[in-house]
Amino acid sequence: MTATSPAPVDGQQTRCPHCHALLTGEAVPVPGTRNLKVHTRNETKLVAGRTSREDRATDRITAFAGSLPFVYVHTAWFGFWILANAGALGAGLVFDVFPYGLLTMIVSLEAIFLSTFVMISQNRQAARADLRSELDFETNLRSEIWSVHIGRTLGLDPHEIEGHVQEVVGRSQATLQGPAADARDAFDPEES
Repeated sequence: MTATSPAPVDGQQTRCPHCHALLTGEAVPVPGTRNLKVHTRNETKLVAGRTSREDRATDRITAFAGSLPFVYVHTAWFGFWILANAGALGAGLVFDVFPYGLLTMIVSLEAIFLSTFVMISQNRQAARADLRSELDFETNLRSEIWSVHIGRTLGLDPHEIEGHVQEVVGRSQATLQGPAADARDAFDPEES
């Protein structure tokens, strides 16, 4: 337990006010400094603030359309429709004779609407991924700037460290690409 962390009360774990503020997106005062606050942005909180009722409805429809209950409902519905219109449940229930033109039209309209809902949901997910990428970039940039300043304070040479980082990254990329990438890199069409 650090000196700045609150003590647990009655055996309950309390939250660190700095970490809690980071999670809620509040400005976090930096201990030991005057008027310096780190501003972080919480992706979930930002997305929730931009989500409308229509977006939430679209998500619910898309979630249901991608579930097994959706398949079960449609299996039962199509089975009943075909049985009723084939005369298996009585001639009085026949309202859409084979080839079931009304059923085809209803299913086609449903497919149009469902595909639209899926595209809307995908567009929002892409926007959320863009926001997440932007937040990751901010965090990485903030970390790199702090690392450079800490390194300088410790007397480390940033150029030497960056050279080492580039070497390790290069080896890592070569490992990920595997031997096929080495063969592609080794072939130079201008040499042949």
